[in-house]
Amino acid sequence: MDAWSDAIASHLQANGIGPGKIIGLHAADGIETIAAMLGILKAGCAYLPVDPANPVDRIAFMLEDAGAAAVITQNCLRANIVEPGMTVFVTSDIPPAVGLVPDPGNDAPEALAYVIYTSGSTGKPKGVMVSHGNVTRLFETTRAWFEFDQNDVWAVSHSFGFDFSVWEVWGALLHGGRLVPVPLDTRRSPVDLRELLLREKVTILCQTPSAFRQFLRAELASAPREYALRKIIFGGEALDFATLRPWVERYGDQQPSLINMYGITEITVHATYRRITSDDLIPRRADQNP
Repeated sequence: MDAWSDAIASHLQANGIGPGKIIGLHAADGIETIAAMLGILKAGCAYLPVDPANPVDRIAFMLEDAGAAAVITQNCLRANIVEPGMTVFVTSDIPPAVGLVPDPGNDAPEALAYVIYTSGSTGKPKGVMVSHGNVTRLFETTRAWFEFDQNDVWAVSHSFGFDFSVWEVWGALLHGGRLVPVPLDTRRSPVDLRELLLREKVTILCQTPSAFRQFLRAELASAPREYALRKIIFGGEALDFATLRPWVERYGDQQPSLINMYGITEITVHATYRRITSDDLIPRRADQNP
């Protein structure tokens, strides 16, 4: 991956695209996309995730609104880029190259790292610009709670157009951990996801509460298994603690620990943290303190 990302960074620079530019990344989730993310950052640029599931008009809007200097994509998705005059690079045309070292990029704390667009569910989508300093602060601030390290195996189970992926991808890479991209079909199949977690010995799993409810139904339909999971982290939606009772009854609340986090794209993924214990699952009267 390092050689591939170096090649991508060098290719951008050779085409006059350097520090401060925004590069659209229109690719299916996977190792190829991770290499492109790294290459964009190594060139001193910022990446703009453009989800393949987006309609063509939204893709065009995002690229124009963000002022993207170029797009990195895959052959199978090339036709989705209809922005007139847009410079387009195809990943298969940039093979890994050992020994090809790009010029140093710009990773100063205030430098732009990525731009992620909101869903637009409450109005027009807007791009949120996040700096390198924001991302490193996120992990520095939470280090004592999670103790992520090189032994962790992260399941990347969210689209890179959803900011939960920032937590998954950079949580692994900044600590020397291992990434396990979860194919879209596997994300949609709780049974297959369960087998992937067991096979790859995943230690860090991030889930929206609605996705975990589906996973839990598949879990309860089978015999208990010995997971390597160390943390299950919830985010993206409100979590009803009571829905976790079947999991806690089967596996307890210690290994893995269950953590509820909340935040919005504008404040870099997470703003709150709560470790969930079995006490949180006890129904309380409205007049009782939490």
